[in-house]
Amino acid sequence: MAITLDVELRNDLGRGASRRLRREEKIPAIIIAKGQETVSITLNEKKLIQATTKPDFFTETVTLNVGSDAIAVKPIAMQRHPVSSRIIHVDFQRV
Repeated sequence: MAITLDVELRNDLGRGASRRLRREEKIPAIIIAKGQETVSITLNEKKLIQATTKPDFFTETVTLNVGSDAIAVKPIAMQRHPVSSRIIHVDFQRV
């Protein structure tokens, strides 16, 4: 079962910008790839939580729709808040 998430590119970086996104129920994330520049994105928190409940999210390829482009990635790191266990940040790697 393929998992697809819609994402938005983000230009504002840093701690303050990430906190503003989290207040809007969005999760900051990055896409990394060897030999390519890192891409900063934003995910919808509720849709990401739904996707992470499926076991395929961590083992299979996830498709991220960035505008009209579809990027195949795998999640490599997910940071959670130490008390609330809320997702704070996700790192994806291109496949």
